[in-house]
Amino acid sequence: MKFTLGFSPCPNDTFIFDALVNQKIDTEGFEFNAILEDVETLNQWTLQGKLDITKLSFPAFFRATDKYVMMNSGSALGKGVGPLLVTNSKFKSQKSKNEAELVEEAAIALPGINTTANLLFSFAYPKATNKKFMIFSAIEDAVVNGEADLGVIIHENRFTYQQKGLHKVTDLGEHWEEKMKAPIPLGGIVIKRNMEKDIQLKVDRLIRKSLEYAFANYPLVTDYVKAHSQAMSEEVMRKHIDLYVNNYSIDLGSDGKKAIQTLYDVFLNNNQDVKKDNSLFL
Repeated sequence: MKFTLGFSPCPNDTFIFDALVNQKIDTEGFEFNAILEDVETLNQWTLQGKLDITKLSFPAFFRATDKYVMMNSGSALGKGVGPLLVTNSKFKSQKSKNEAELVEEAAIALPGINTTANLLFSFAYPKATNKKFMIFSAIEDAVVNGEADLGVIIHENRFTYQQKGLHKVTDLGEHWEEKMKAPIPLGGIVIKRNMEKDIQLKVDRLIRKSLEYAFANYPLVTDYVKAHSQAMSEEVMRKHIDLYVNNYSIDLGSDGKKAIQTLYDVFLNNNQDVKKDNSLFL
């Protein structure tokens, strides 16, 4: 049986899925056609129901619960892992305005309307609406070049923004943690809801098996991870993996599911056109 499987070229995703798609583990008769794309592309495809299994941002999942169900393995949640709001100069409040007012008036670059980064930014700054959506890897340069006053960065850009002369304004993940007392749900792995339950569970088990294989060989960075790493150093790749791949990636558990449910409730509060689904998880 063959499946289409979408995930990003970022080290955390290639680290998780390497053994699965390259059959370094026994896939028990299943084959996976890996399709690597930017997460916002995967989000758009999710709304179309294009892939059998896919990595995605949680807001995209929340809009597609009729098509997909969240799996237990492969997600990215944690503490201290959230997106950062950055600027190209030290962010100093004008005497007549506080920081929130300045952010509300600024042009902000974000990595996609359906991304968790956008949801967390809106959670912190609900009145800021002057948004420019672009591929995540272009945001640093957009802020450096003055195309945007502020940018919300994710993934490996957390480790490189200071090298480009950018400065942190707000840790959006930290803001979420302080307000909601929950880990930050960044991205998940979903499977088509209409598949047979035993197939869904088997795929879920294979993803966990793939990740356990990767952990067993870590800190080795495989050629597959390097090939898609966009010229990152191995040090940055490992920082990326260390930050985004953790116990929640092995299994969401009750804490992970509770955090996702909390984010879902915030999403529903801000998107009252979306009907609530009570069966988010496999």
